[in-house]
Amino acid sequence: MAVRSYNKHYEDSVFIRAPAGQVFDYVDDHSRFSSHMSQSSWMMGGGRMNTELDDGRGQTVGSHIRLNGKVFGINLFLDEVVTHRQPPSRKIWETVGTPKLLVIGNYRMGLEISSENEGSRLRIFIDYELPTGVSTRWLGYLFGGIYAKWCVRQMVRGVCEQFKT
Repeated sequence: MAVRSYNKHYEDSVFIRAPAGQVFDYVDDHSRFSSHMSQSSWMMGGGRMNTELDDGRGQTVGSHIRLNGKVFGINLFLDEVVTHRQPPSRKIWETVGTPKLLVIGNYRMGLEISSENEGSRLRIFIDYELPTGVSTRWLGYLFGGIYAKWCVRQMVRGVCEQFKT
């Protein structure tokens, strides 16, 4: 897979009172880790996305994770592939093909976990492009950064809730 360059970035990190291996096991289950996408919320326009995992379950390099659903009544779709996986410290996945999204275009997401004091430091990031469609590019300018921040923070919050951090 060719290395892509992305012009937008957001990241967040948090201390988790659990060993790196336990944190990685939780975040490596993509259906749990991205569960904020499957729940109706104002940020999802009252819609939700369904997660479909291949036989690799998003837990092997080359494994595909597909999301589809409706947001603000508009059908959306994306296909992600795991490009790097190094338990218990690092995992990266990115979109392949042309995603059908509203406020961001292609993206790469990842996480890094390092041991820290009596627990772990979890860093989650997204590198992304704005949408290329004429009708969605302006939405990206207005809301892409807000959405990227919301998505990363939802993932961080989910891990914190799991480990009561």
